[in-house]
Amino acid sequence: MSLILETRHSIAEILSRQPLFRGLSEIELTQISAGCREFRVKKNEVLFHKGDTSEGMHVVVMGQMKLALPSSQGVEKIVHMCGPGTTFGEAVVFLDKPYPVSAQAMTESLVLLVTKRVLLDAMDVNAMLSRKMLASLSLRLHELLGDMESCTLRTSMQRVVCFFIQSAPADETRAFEIELQSSKQNIASQLNLAPETFSRVLGHLTDKGLIQVKGRTITVLDRQQLHSFMA
Repeated sequence: MSLILETRHSIAEILSRQPLFRGLSEIELTQISAGCREFRVKKNEVLFHKGDTSEGMHVVVMGQMKLALPSSQGVEKIVHMCGPGTTFGEAVVFLDKPYPVSAQAMTESLVLLVTKRVLLDAMDVNAMLSRKMLASLSLRLHELLGDMESCTLRTSMQRVVCFFIQSAPADETRAFEIELQSSKQNIASQLNLAPETFSRVLGHLTDKGLIQVKGRTITVLDRQQLHSFMA
């Protein structure tokens, strides 16, 4: 992992484009950027391991980061896939504990590290930033509860169909395409399914004439019929 010494834009400018920091004053952005570090992480490179000492919160500027829980059997559970504009590690800013997950780059990624002290100081003087941090943590908790519900109360078919429906565009078109942002193996892990189970479900939905699969592109042929599989 390499520290970026030169970038086309200042850190303050990069921060101003991130949802969490949008709306902060130039002075506030400059103060926060003084406590930031930029890293370009190569594909498959680990940014930090579970149990490493936490340094602060990370912001994904470019690329995709995978947050996962490793196991002694070599199987991992993907907790979250983070794309541009998303943050991770917020919780450790408030807790004196190590990182609870590992973070690995799925593609070449540009990541900002905002140190604990600088972020806490910024929150002390800006109520809007504090509310955004609270909203971010609340959203993450909501996602984890949804993940728990999916893993414990839904069948493998229901998990996959729910994933497709949640990934659907906002319009009500009958047919739509989903471009998977990660490998099918990673998607299976997110849904707490074995890769072969995920493949079997895709095959079953294909045989039923509900979807078509071409590489990472999933075409849903009938939204309403697919939704009926959630029942």
